Amino acid sequence: MNWHTIKELIVDTLFDIAGCAFLAIGTQIFDAPNNIAPGGVTGICILINHLTGLPISVLNFAINVPLLILAFLFLGKRFTVKTLRSVLIFTAVLSLVEAYIPPYHGEMILAALYGGVLSGLGLGLVFMRSSTTGGSDIVVRLAQKRAPGISIGKLMLMFDGCVLICAAIVYANVNSALYALICIFASSRMVDSILYGLDVGKVLMIISERHEELPPLIFKHLGRGCTILEGRGSYTDKDRPVLLSAVRKSQYYELKRIIHQLDPHAFMVVLEAGEILGEGFKSIGE
Repeated sequence: MNWHTIKELIVDTLFDIAGCAFLAIGTQIFDAPNNIAPGGVTGICILINHLTGLPISVLNFAINVPLLILAFLFLGKRFTVKTLRSVLIFTAVLSLVEAYIPPYHGEMILAALYGGVLSGLGLGLVFMRSSTTGGSDIVVRLAQKRAPGISIGKLMLMFDGCVLICAAIVYANVNSALYALICIFASSRMVDSILYGLDVGKVLMIISERHEELPPLIFKHLGRGCTILEGRGSYTDKDRPVLLSAVRKSQYYELKRIIHQLDPHAFMVVLEAGEILGEGFKSIGE
């Protein structure tokens, strides 16, 4: 084993520990004590804990053992080994959090939001190193092998939906499922922010008769450049340069105002950019 491999293993383990710590706090301190079961195997563990009193850490490990065996058989050794490491760390951290950190009992909306944000932060850190905490991720990957026509997103949504329905039945309270939805939404947004960055923005494709005047104006007012693409109108059969410009969301309305003032008849296509990398934005290496 060379130094590079050892370094990768150390970094992966540190990310797993940090991610599992946040996930454990969100689950053990905010979700479970307030009857919020936010989908996945973690949600199932919270429900069983409510019915039996068994520790969530023990339940999480017990449920993941057969899933890990199936993962080894059908998803490969590398995936299984990385997942096993995360499951062991998550189980240990859950036990520590349960023993030493008091649960939060307060406003349900705060519990749902903080539980979701912390869980999403934890999952994002784990996912960044191409690992997973097991549970529903294994279930969904196995299900997709049997039904490859269904996307992972839809399978995850179906699985979480079943858990939410079970939560409403177990707690005999629809509000628990509704708060769980808030938790899931906050968690997914946090995961996206970590994995795809906060440097989101807009990408504009602009067709204007005054295309030569626009780039200097955009650079002068916003400090953004343009790329000129060669285009041809299908109806007119004439060459029509297309300006491509990427800006931060906060700059979008100012750019739209500049374009409208210069050419009210300009044609624009506005696209969402999950992340923008390169000069003037976040470095590709960050």
